[in-house]
Amino acid sequence: MGSSYDETPMVVAKDAPVPPPLPSAPLTTAVKTTLGRRSCCVSAAASESWDRLFDDAYRADVSIYTSGDDIIYAHSSILGLASPVFRGMFNRKRRSNKPFSVPIRGVPAEAVRVFIRFLYSSRYEEHQMEEHILSLLVLSHAYVVPRLKRECEDQFERKFLNAENVVDVFQLALLCDAPRLSIICHRIILKSFKAASSSEAWKAMKMSHPVLEKELLETVNDEANRQKDKEKKAKDRKIYLELYEAMEALVHICRDGCKTIGPHDKVFNEQQGPCNYESCKGLESLIRHFAACKLRVPGGCVHCKRMWQLLELHSRLCIDSNICKVPLCKSLKEKTRRQKKKDDMMWKTLVKKILRTKSITGAPYFSLAAAL
Repeated sequence: MGSSYDETPMVVAKDAPVPPPLPSAPLTTAVKTTLGRRSCCVSAAASESWDRLFDDAYRADVSIYTSGDDIIYAHSSILGLASPVFRGMFNRKRRSNKPFSVPIRGVPAEAVRVFIRFLYSSRYEEHQMEEHILSLLVLSHAYVVPRLKRECEDQFERKFLNAENVVDVFQLALLCDAPRLSIICHRIILKSFKAASSSEAWKAMKMSHPVLEKELLETVNDEANRQKDKEKKAKDRKIYLELYEAMEALVHICRDGCKTIGPHDKVFNEQQGPCNYESCKGLESLIRHFAACKLRVPGGCVHCKRMWQLLELHSRLCIDSNICKVPLCKSLKEKTRRQKKKDDMMWKTLVKKILRTKSITGAPYFSLAAAL
């Protein structure tokens, strides 16, 4: 007996709708946004409609009283959707059956108008933002409108921060819980402290918030000390690198020879190529002086004293004094074993700093183990 599926008539599929063809290309971003009912921007027509609704105040049920005794009319449903503060305010007044009237004072009337308009259409004029950005930051924080708050922070960061207003913005950023903006302001104050501290805003802060001024001065001093430490470390690093290069050049001269100086156990090669060690030039003249000076004892000659220090430093860095070609390496290494503990610690500290500055744990001639 055949399967029941084989006996099923195929005419049933005749009335079925024809399936749409498979998409030949992936959906564009615009189509995906539409299907997902998401939008990060508003069309110009929609924004104009919202602006017109605000400008015409059609069926407005809220009266907003500003500092200039101007009245701005708005819609409670729109304000409540845009701000949880407005929503809670209207819910309380709705229960008392009183008309909606909201006083927003302490900022210019035009700033309030720009703020309310933003709640409708998320738009503003550039010159209005530039003129009222401080007030808009305060209003966006007070009425919990994060979109506008982020926009104000971004505009400050990209355009409007300078040495004249940075102190005011810094105080406002602290009050309005804008940590990124406060950090940026703090950096600008540290960078342009002279201009910022001579501004009128700084004088006003000194009178109204002396504790904040004291904290800023402390951070300025800390930053100055950090810069000094950084410069000192860079200078020390340069010295340690120069000492390391001098040690390499000393081994190079005593083992291979360089330019006009060669090792005592080899014939000097006059056809050798250019030297890769920058320290060789000064070291050659120092070695020539050391070889010819009659006051070669340590302390007898400034140049010879420096040569003795280089030789002792080499002996402390050298891996194997038995095969080393540098003069006095082995005898100086033996001398270090009998040296006073205090002097020995000073040399060991210098050796460690030189090797760590070079960021090595071993090298053709020197080793960190020599400093232990």
